[in-house]
Amino acid sequence: MAGMEQDPDVPTRVREVIAAAGVTQREFARRIVMDPSKLSRSLSGTRRFTAAELARIADIADVDAAWLLGTRGGAGPAAARPAVPRGRRAATPPEGRPLQIIRETVRLIADHGFHAVRVQDIAKACETSTAAIHYHFPGRDDLLEAAARWCMDEDTARRAARIADAADAADELRQLIELQTPRTAQQRDQWSVWLDLWAEAARSTAVGRLHTEYYRQWRATVADVVRRGVAQGAFRTVDPEAAALHLTALIDGLAAQVLAGTPEGPGTRPDDMHAALLAHVDAALAAR
Repeated sequence: MAGMEQDPDVPTRVREVIAAAGVTQREFARRIVMDPSKLSRSLSGTRRFTAAELARIADIADVDAAWLLGTRGGAGPAAARPAVPRGRRAATPPEGRPLQIIRETVRLIADHGFHAVRVQDIAKACETSTAAIHYHFPGRDDLLEAAARWCMDEDTARRAARIADAADAADELRQLIELQTPRTAQQRDQWSVWLDLWAEAARSTAVGRLHTEYYRQWRATVADVVRRGVAQGAFRTVDPEAAALHLTALIDGLAAQVLAGTPEGPGTRPDDMHAALLAHVDAALAAR
């Protein structure tokens, strides 16, 4: 909130909202499309909430924004009181407006590319106004960063669910490879968004930092699987970090080739990608 001091009790009221929602802090951060570490720092008082973040919190929690800010019509601090429901607007989707905006943005990016998607397109897809989009995400950079982070969180959650019942590290790696092979429309959309965000990362410092963060986590996941596979005797003794770098680079390159063609046309097919990745694992990692 440029130009004005933030009420020091704002974090306390946000904590009250999270408690009333009955979810974890990380889940609440996902719902308001906010980096969990930023939410944590804001709640601890080492970082101020931005106006857009507080707007999303008020909207998704259905509380009076003036109460959340600690003002009454912007005239000064309000008396402490429980959060008062505003009465949800009929047009507001069940998952909340911010998450709806992000999901529709991701879908449109997959179909048309980020730079071809206009705020008007997103508003039309959400059946709302451009003012409502800007209310939650003031600029395109805010929207792109939120969309990128949402994709990362979704991808991480899918990976965790996919490998939860794996028999051993070798099976985990096979499951991860299957998950990264763009066979379904959803997987192809996800990869389309990633490719577009990679291109944007070369021009955007904020997205570049997200790209670096995501790949650090993704490679660490693969390296950990390889490390456990070596310990279990399923893989030969290799450098887990180097093996993860090679495998993730191969996944990226092959996925780009698959998306460059059509599912049934010439070029690299999903089955070709999958077979090549398993062959690489067998040649480079499998114990002899």
